[in-house]
Amino acid sequence: MALAPTSAQAPGLGVDARSLDALRGAAVRDPKVAVREAARQFETLFMQELMKSMRATTPANGMLDNEGSRLGTEMLDAQLAGSLSGMKGGLSEAIMRQLERQMGLAPGPIPPSGARASANATAQPIDRLDKPVKIPEKGAAGFVQQHTEAAARAEAATGIPAAFMLAQAAHETGWGRKEIRHADGSSANNLFGIKAGANWKGPVAEVTTTEYIGGVARKVTAKFRVYGSHEESFADYARLMKDSPRYAGVVAAGGDASAFAHGLQKAGYATDPAYGAKLTRVIDTTLRLQRAMA
Repeated sequence: MALAPTSAQAPGLGVDARSLDALRGAAVRDPKVAVREAARQFETLFMQELMKSMRATTPANGMLDNEGSRLGTEMLDAQLAGSLSGMKGGLSEAIMRQLERQMGLAPGPIPPSGARASANATAQPIDRLDKPVKIPEKGAAGFVQQHTEAAARAEAATGIPAAFMLAQAAHETGWGRKEIRHADGSSANNLFGIKAGANWKGPVAEVTTTEYIGGVARKVTAKFRVYGSHEESFADYARLMKDSPRYAGVVAAGGDASAFAHGLQKAGYATDPAYGAKLTRVIDTTLRLQRAMA
């Protein structure tokens, strides 16, 4: 619901182009900080509307009620709403948690260890490939189980922990629900989003994807490698990490999840400026899944 701004809006509310641009910039740099600020602003607006409704039930003060007194009351209400918003346990915390789940910034419930459903049972259309996908309650454990052996072989070849590669595949494919697919819906078996460069001689799949150009997300059409199986995707990813000097720092990260994830971002694996932070969170979730399944 859009609320009409008043002359006494609390400072910093995203009701003008400059404030909205500041929020957008914060979302690019640190999505979680932007979500927290947006939730606080929603709560502030709600509190202002609540106080306005309460005052509407109070009779006017006769001669003392005039334009100046009403403006002063609005300004006082704006200040009170701002000071009461963002408090621990308040409405903004509930809004923030909901927004984080919807944006895929916070993990959903971890599935039970007995979940055996295929992680790739519900494919998304190509035009939704870049929309955030929450952790599927049944598919996440199935995804980890499905690719554990291939990830273990890739670990033996590269030294990169299998859980890190499982997490990256989960992040790139939305736990298997937004794999790269051909126009006919068949899978390209490309779990790591590896593009088909000039040296790639195999088949390709052309899809619409999101690239960040100058920090701005743009839709582009790109060619991606196609594999005969998911196992081939893991093997090709392992070759890329092992043989390319560009990723030497990533391989050298050892068991440090944050260094691995941010090393990939620094090496230019993805253009998303928040790629390292997002992948680190997915690695943490994958490790918790593995512990729950053990």
